[in-house]
Amino acid sequence: MGQFILRRVLTMALTALCMTLIVFLLTNLQPNLEKVARSLASVRMSDAEIAMWLENRGFNEPFLKRYGEWLGVAPGWTRVAEDGTVTGRCIDQGMTPEEAPLRCGLLQGDFGYSTVFGSDVGPILSRAIGLTGVLMFWAFAIMVPAALLIGILAGMREGSRLDRTLSTVSITSTATPEYVSGVIFIVLLASATTGISPWLAEMGWIEGRTLFNGSARSAMETGITFSNFTLPVITIALYGMGYIARMTRASMAEVMTAQYIRTARLKGVSFRNIVMKHALRNALIAPFTVIMLQFPWLLTGVVIVETLFNYNGFG
Repeated sequence: MGQFILRRVLTMALTALCMTLIVFLLTNLQPNLEKVARSLASVRMSDAEIAMWLENRGFNEPFLKRYGEWLGVAPGWTRVAEDGTVTGRCIDQGMTPEEAPLRCGLLQGDFGYSTVFGSDVGPILSRAIGLTGVLMFWAFAIMVPAALLIGILAGMREGSRLDRTLSTVSITSTATPEYVSGVIFIVLLASATTGISPWLAEMGWIEGRTLFNGSARSAMETGITFSNFTLPVITIALYGMGYIARMTRASMAEVMTAQYIRTARLKGVSFRNIVMKHALRNALIAPFTVIMLQFPWLLTGVVIVETLFNYNGFG
């Protein structure tokens, strides 16, 4: 068991290393570096000025050396100006070269500087992960119970009208991507001109012009409310709910045809007790395995939802 866990950890570390190497290579191509120089310095810089700007900031070092500096296994670069001023990767403002650390990379907790946001990556990343974590938590809190309930109800009576109806709902939710369902929810529930919001406003059933907010930006600034956070949560939960529900339905239907369930029926045990005490605990083994696999999907699925609802999370 220990060797298996060790192999998995080493495989994960090697995969992460390869991925960061590829991304670092793509972002440090010469056209991208020239774009960074023009965006940070001046768009009217000549080629010679761009080359000098990149040279003074360590971008002309060998690729593997720069990757090692970013990773934190190679010493950071230093430059001595004509006036004797020493600058370097690990020398912050107000710090002398003697006070600066030798290495300052990912392994030392320094994620670098974001040229897009104009600040260090670490605080931006932690804030974004926190916002996405809140969104994932509420999506899971709705998705898992609803999916299990749908799957259990459908699997209890395989082939019935209820089974066919719930299975159709599950397949439809899984087949509808987030960028489609999200737009449909915005049009139906968060538009002042279309959907049901104008009708509800005319009837006096809602105070504002829309039932829900089409943007979740206020959830980051003023706090989460039912109005500004419902649509992104439902959009994520609806897409993942169908897959879990279908797995639960298949597992429940298989358990309901088992021999010990038939024996319990012949002994006169009520259908409710058969489902709750015998079938349910065995039917939930496979769905909970699938539920744990939803975490990687959520990290990639929130990209579309966060963009659609203007929520500046990890995506």
